[in-house]
Amino acid sequence: MGLSDTAVGSATGEHEHTSRWPLVTAGGAAGLYAGAGLFLVGSSLVPTAIPLVLVGLGVIGFLGGIAGWTYEAFLADYWDASTTDREPMYVSGMVLFLVSDVATFLAGFVYYGFIRVGTWPPTELPHLLGSLVLVNTLLLVVSSVTLHYGHHALEAGNRRGFLGGMAATVVLGVVFLGGQVLEYYEFIAEEGFTLTSGAFASAFYGLTGLHGLHVSLGVLLLILVFGRALRGQYTAERDTSVRTVALYWHFVDVVWIFLVAVVYVGAELG
Repeated sequence: MGLSDTAVGSATGEHEHTSRWPLVTAGGAAGLYAGAGLFLVGSSLVPTAIPLVLVGLGVIGFLGGIAGWTYEAFLADYWDASTTDREPMYVSGMVLFLVSDVATFLAGFVYYGFIRVGTWPPTELPHLLGSLVLVNTLLLVVSSVTLHYGHHALEAGNRRGFLGGMAATVVLGVVFLGGQVLEYYEFIAEEGFTLTSGAFASAFYGLTGLHGLHVSLGVLLLILVFGRALRGQYTAERDTSVRTVALYWHFVDVVWIFLVAVVYVGAELG
């Protein structure tokens, strides 16, 4: 009896695997950005329905692609004894993704920087630095702590601590998203501060919305990890997806702190 060709290839690194999910993810992101761009152009050039449809399809394609990619990379072959834990490859891939993601956020901050060079403050500027954003910041910082605790508990063989840390992180992430939705509601419904209120509004909603999209993706990944944890699919030696998702979540946390300091606090001090 011997290993199958696929198993031998996986063990020796000779087996090559192609995936459609990166292409689906990239297509979804392209649709999302194209729809957002057309929406900013205005209904005078394109019907409003077109960007809304593009954004909707883009979100579905992006999140669906990420979910399929994650399943294929981390879940499908987990119970296959011949499949080794490919931590260096996946961790390096996540680091490269985060490096590229810095450029995405940097473009938004550069745009905000150009706005600050002009007349300040703009007339449409609302009161940004309220208790809600402070609570949301605290929630996100604490979520990084609970995730770190959960991962450390896994490495120490403490399954209860691992599950508790992961559950707390998921809840904190969901509450953070709820807080951001509430903040948007207050700005739009109560203060009339919308995406079309001016240059600062487009920068504010662009940066916070982009970050919110990243948090939504992070919550989805955390739920997948937590679901696998409930099935006992992690050990101290096999924790690649926990490690990579933790890298992503800590990155999202750092970006939010920088965003609050530059956009929220910076606008108030200006």
